[in-house]
This record gives sequence, structure tokens and C-alpha cells, in this order.
Amino acid sequence: MVQWVYNFGAGAADGRAEMKNLLGGKGANLAEMASIGLPVPPGFTLTTEVCTRFYEDKCTYPTELKGQVAKALARVEERSGQKFGDATNPLLLSVRSGARASMPGMMDTVLNLGLNDWTVAALAKRSGDRRFAYDSYRRFVQMYSDVVLGIELSHFEKLLERAKQRRGVKQDHELVAEDLEKLVMDYKARVHVEIGMDFPEDPHEQLWGAVGAVFNSWMNQRAKTYRQLHDIPESWGTAVNVQAMVFGNMGSDCATGVAFTRNPSNGANDFYGEFLVNAQGEDVVAGIRTPQELTIKARKSHGSDLPSLEEVMPNIFRELCTMRQQLETHYKDMQDIEFTIQQNKLYMLQTRTGKRTAHAALQIAVDMANEGLISKSQALMRLKPELIDQLLHPTLDPKAKKQVIAKGLPASPGAAAGKVVFSADEAVRRAKDGEKVLLVRIETSPDDIHGLHAAEGVLTTRGGMTSHAAVVARGMGRPCVAGAGAVQVDYAAARLSVGSVTVQEGQILTIDGVTGEVILGEVPTVPPQLSARCRRGPSSRLRPPWARLAAPCRWLRSWCRWWRPCRS
Repeated sequence: MVQWVYNFGAGAADGRAEMKNLLGGKGANLAEMASIGLPVPPGFTLTTEVCTRFYEDKCTYPTELKGQVAKALARVEERSGQKFGDATNPLLLSVRSGARASMPGMMDTVLNLGLNDWTVAALAKRSGDRRFAYDSYRRFVQMYSDVVLGIELSHFEKLLERAKQRRGVKQDHELVAEDLEKLVMDYKARVHVEIGMDFPEDPHEQLWGAVGAVFNSWMNQRAKTYRQLHDIPESWGTAVNVQAMVFGNMGSDCATGVAFTRNPSNGANDFYGEFLVNAQGEDVVAGIRTPQELTIKARKSHGSDLPSLEEVMPNIFRELCTMRQQLETHYKDMQDIEFTIQQNKLYMLQTRTGKRTAHAALQIAVDMANEGLISKSQALMRLKPELIDQLLHPTLDPKAKKQVIAKGLPASPGAAAGKVVFSADEAVRRAKDGEKVLLVRIETSPDDIHGLHAAEGVLTTRGGMTSHAAVVARGMGRPCVAGAGAVQVDYAAARLSVGSVTVQEGQILTIDGVTGEVILGEVPTVPPQLSARCRRGPSSRLRPPWARLAAPCRWLRSWCRWWRPCRS
């Protein structure tokens, strides 16, 4: 019988990291982390072969799958000490995609699955916090309705705004339990209006609905666009990872975060990332709230008044630093990790090879070779020609006059100037007409992928260094300034304002992804310069194996910058 489901958790796993083609990147790495003793919540992975069969058989599953999922779910219940759908001690699940190639945010996720009117009461009693329970419930109903039932998020966002207005607050976390309980009722009523059916209360129905939605999301438009941009074959399919929920929004001793084991913007060997106290993971990556820094050094560097994780939870921070070192040593590359802290206990939810800029790729390759983590030949093979090409992008002329109107976080380096646009579709339309555009959003979403690709750079008013906009921009080599809170965006009027300065759609702005500056008009640029020692050139016999694939000047610049420090 074909094994369609692979288990992980409690220090053991059916799979390993090298099974990425079968388990997807996320599933393979969850299995690997569990195997090397990291604290991974228990779960199981439905393989990419299930996805392939799902599409070959007209969106139906292999006959053995249901039984294998039931056995795997029973093992998660055993390992977690909770029972799925139980009205006393309910197990809640996350359902996430995981293709073999990293596709950040392109496919769908459902969190807090298993909540209904009975299990939410049990969650409130077990946690001693009704607000947390109903906050989790309203998040689940909203996410499930969007991902599985296909109801526009805008319906729920309007109801959420109305609830905040009634309470007289501006932030979601300022709503109290009674507000959230009523909001759940309003959400469910909206579901009935939109689809003529009640929101599903049966946890098993919820689970299979979410699994089907994740498989279906492999063929959604944003996933197709991302695959086309990154040459990912459609035939690969995605895996689905079902995992016991851990909660970063259970109180002040809880948090969630995203981190890189090195700086993905410049390659420095610094722990780089962000977190939020009393929040769930999507709050960080979606840029809904501007997050806090991991380290004191980063907090001071970015001028943040909010305390870092190093200050708020020093013991957890030290534990996370140990895991950072363990993961880099094990995988021998910079890692992008997601973590949750539930009642002062750290859990690892993901690790994957981190996307980085060309400058960072070069620096990380040099440093890891010098540290003895990888060989020099391995380091050279990581420097792909298309990455090296990004090193030749111009930078702003330091002598030029500039009118800085705002400053945000330098999320992806480089300089970009273009006509301001406020939607991804408009960015694509103008770019096709030969115009250079700058995409300006309050926050980006995965649906903006085509606009991010078409734009010269991206500016957001919310979010941090690990937000969706920042991660995708770095992977594409696009400059990005995130979290420029002084910028007020009015989508309806197609304009932005900073104090007395107003910029209409079509006017030009410049962003500097190194300093985080937002500048009025177009600032002159200068081409990248070679240092004197670089112009001397490397030994021809040390020419890297991919050199002939790139233009001579491109190879010369990149090779000199790498080899000189590395061989010393």
C-alpha cells in the first residue's frame, strides 16, 4: 500500500530533509527538526503525490488516504494529550501548504481549525481567558470563510471595523471578549447570507475542507504567477501539513515571530527578525501590526522604542539563539525560521533556506567559507549569475540634493524611482506601457505578486523587515522600504500624503532600500564602482565554474569581491 501520510513530532519522524520532493520543503524540514530534537508541535504531512493524484483524478483522493489521515490524527492526539473535536480538552490544528520550492504566501493556510461553539467554550475554560478563545475563533471563521468557502475578506473586515468603532478603539487587540463573541456571530450570519449555508461546525468536515482548499490553491492565480516567475513546474504539486496548534496570542507570556539566522539584506552574521507579543503568525508576516525587533542591537539601529525579545523574554531569546546555531550547523546555510512562544515555552514551526539579496548571498558565502561551515567551491556554486547581476544595480548619488519626506525600515537594499501606483494591476498595466513604477501599499498581500514583479520597488506604510512585502522583494531583488508610518495612503483618491506633502498617482518618488528614506521626485544614480584591488583581477586559474555564463565584467566584479577576502 502506498504511504500517503508521514508523521512527525515527539523527537521522531517518518521523513527527513532529503525527502523534499515527496514531503515538500515545509514537511521535510518539520520532520528533520523533530528528528534532531527541536521542539516541533506534532503533526503529519500529506505528500505531493496526493496533490498529483488529486488533479489527475478530477479532484478526488486516493481511497486509502482517509484511513491513513485518521491514524495520523490519532497519533497527534496521543502526542499532544488532546482530542480533536472534544468539548473538554480540544485539539486544534493548523493546515498549511508546503511545495518543494519555497513559495512564500502564495498558497493557502488555515489556523485554529477545530473550533466551534462547543470547543471554543472548552478553550476559554482551559486557558482561563475568554478573550483569547474568541479571538482565535473569529480568526478561524474569517480565514476558513476566505480560504475554503471563497467569501471575500472585505465582508469580514467591514464587520471588524464596525466592532472597533462600537468599542471606540483602533486596534484589533483592544477588543474585549464580548466584542469578539458578537463578531463571531456576525461573521457566521454573513457566511449564511453569502453562500446560503451555515458555517460548518463539524471539526472533521472543517479538516477535509481545509485540506481540499490547500490542494486547490496550488492552481490559484497568484501561485501560477509565482511559478512562472521562478520556473517552478506545475507537475511538482504541493504537500499539506496538518499540525497541532500552539498559541502566541494566549497572553503576555506568549509571542510569535519570524527570524533569519543571518541578515538577508546585507549578509551580516547577525540574528535578524521580528516578533509580536500576544499575536498569531499572520500578524507578523501580513504587516497588520508593526512588529518588535529580536535583538537590542537591531532595536537601537532602527530607532524603535519597543523592547526587543532579548529584553522581554531573555531566557527564550537565549534558547532561540542556541537553535539558530544548531540549524545553521545542521543545514550549512542561512535559515528562515518561524517560531511561537506559548506560556514561556518555545516551539519551532518552520525552517527553510532563507531568501536573500545578491549582496547578502555574496557575504554569506564568503563568511561561511571562512568559518569552515562550507567549502570555497560550495560557496562559489551558490552565487548564481542572476544574483550577481543584481550587484551591478546603480545606487543613489550621495552628492545629489534630495527632499526626504518620510523614513521607514530598509527592508531590501537598492534604489528605485518610479511613478507612484497604488494597485498591483495598475503597476502591471503601466509597466507594460514602458513606464517605471513604484508600488505603494498600506500592506501587501500574496495577491500583489504580479505587481511586485512589475514594479521597480515597493513602499509599505505598515509591516516590518519580515513582512510579506520585504521577503518577496528581497527574493526578487527589488528595493523595499516597509513600515513608513508617516505616509498616509488614500486608495480611493489615489494619493499619499506626508504632513503637508501630497503625492498623486503618477507622480515620481524615490526609495532607498539601504537607508529607508522616501524621497520626493527622482534622485540621480551612480553606477557601482570597483575597488582598486578588484580592478587588479583574480588569477585566471581560479576562475569559478559558472564564470563563462555571465558577462566578463559581471564575473570580474563578483569574483574579485568574493575571492580576495575569502583566500586571506
